[in-house]
Parts: sequence; C-alpha cells; structure tokens
Amino acid sequence: MTQLDQFLARAEHVLSRLEALLPGTVAVPDWQLGHAFRWRKRGGQGYLQIVRHACVIGLDDLHNISQQKQLIAQNTLQFVHGKPANNVLLTGARGTGKSSLIKACLNQFAHQGLRLIEVDKADLADLPDIVDLIAERPERFIIFCDDLSFEEGEAGYKALKVALDGSIAAQSDNVLIYATSNRRHLMPEKMSDNASYHHADDGDLHPGETVEEKISLSERFGLWVSFYPFKQDDYLDIVAHWLRSFSCTEDQISSARADALRWALQRGSRSGRVAWQFARDYAGKLMDKDHV
Repeated sequence: MTQLDQFLARAEHVLSRLEALLPGTVAVPDWQLGHAFRWRKRGGQGYLQIVRHACVIGLDDLHNISQQKQLIAQNTLQFVHGKPANNVLLTGARGTGKSSLIKACLNQFAHQGLRLIEVDKADLADLPDIVDLIAERPERFIIFCDDLSFEEGEAGYKALKVALDGSIAAQSDNVLIYATSNRRHLMPEKMSDNASYHHADDGDLHPGETVEEKISLSERFGLWVSFYPFKQDDYLDIVAHWLRSFSCTEDQISSARADALRWALQRGSRSGRVAWQFARDYAGKLMDKDHV
C-alpha cells in the first residue's frame, strides 16, 4: 500500500468518526400513514414515530365540560382554517378531560389537515428541531405536552418558554402548542414565594423575581382553560354514558349507580377517568356473566 493509500484510509477513518459525533438528519415520516405522532429518541437522535392506533374519543364523549369544549374547539377550528389562534394551557383537577379534549379535537379536525405531535417534557429542548421539520408542511400541527410541570432549574422550562414567545424567530403559523397541567403556573408554588412580594410607593403589590419567573411561562399561553372536580350527578352522568357505549341497558345502568359511587369513594375522586375505569370494569363483568 502506497503512502497515499495509507493517508486516504486514515482520513476516511477519521471522517467516519467525526460523522458519528455530528447531529444526523432527522428522518421524515410518511405523513399519509397517520394523524398522530410521537417525538422519540434513539441513540441521541430524535425522530417522529407514527401512532398507528390513536385514541378514538370524540367531543360528544366528553360530558359536563361544555364551556371548555367550546373554547378549545373554537380555537382549534380557527387554527385549521388558517386564522389567528392561541397556544393553549389546560389546567385543573386530574381526570377531568384535559388530555381527552385535545385528542378529541384531533379526531374532529383531522380530515381538515390537523395533526398532533406528542412531546415528552424531557424532550422539550428538541422543539426547534421539531418545528423546523414541519414548518413547510401544508398540514396544521398541534404540539401536545401532557401532564406538564417543572421543578426549579429544569432545562425544558426555558426551552418551552423560548418556543412559545422568546426566540428571534417567529413561531411558525402552522404550529400551536397545547399543554395540560395540574399546576396553573407549571411550577411548584411555595409559602416562601409570598415573602418576595413588595409594596411600591403608590401602594401597589408587586411580585418578586421568583414569582415573576413562575408566572412568565404560563402567561405565554394565549388561552387558559380551567377544569374543575365533578359533582356527584356529573360523575354518574359520565358513568352512564360509558356504560351505554358498552351496550348496557338502562336498567343495568340504574343498578350500577351504588357501585359507581363506591368505586369513586375508594379512589377519592369523581373524575371522568374514574368513571371510564368503572364502566369498563362493570360492563366487562356483565359480559363475562353472559358468557358463563
């Protein structure tokens, strides 16, 4: 082997090692194979994974949150029609339909070009890459961050803050961010925060830097939608809806009332999620008896 051949071989080896250290090209999915996607990581490289079996819940399946449905559905309708629309923060009691409402909106508007990309909190730093990947697409994309909350100092907090409204680049007009959280300001609120408030000379009360930082992220969402715990009758109404979806008769639904209340008491919650779980359990037992 000549010296030139040796040099070329060594150069090729060095280049191959350098290529392994450089960020690769994000693989583009087949957009025709699904309406919902997840951002995943493999070997440090992010990619969009198609959700083959997306949740099929519809807006009509969500009861006793009519005001919240109207707000989210209208905002999403504006978005898919290319009209001005807001990033959305859905907050409140657990199991009351926050995530389900976003999934239902996807099913409602998917035929009009709406697509959903679910991003874990740990991957929020990749938001610029995700937006670059879809910015030129004709579809309308909701980036969905579920059950979002931050502890102080987490990197994803600042990444989301910049993505919402803090970068020199304008947010792509075919992308919105919808996030759900049990915390209105997405970060823990402590008694010590109250000590940071101070009085101005004119008597106004102003928050300190710590509180301002916590509020600043949630304020970047243009639309806030709050969810509240269900009353007993609301809970039973949701139970009845899901039992009907499992083909239970009205007599069976009436007979299930006491069991449904005990089920909720055991779990300490009268939420839509608990109602759905009870209905599956109750209807499944009825079906099993029918086959005995």
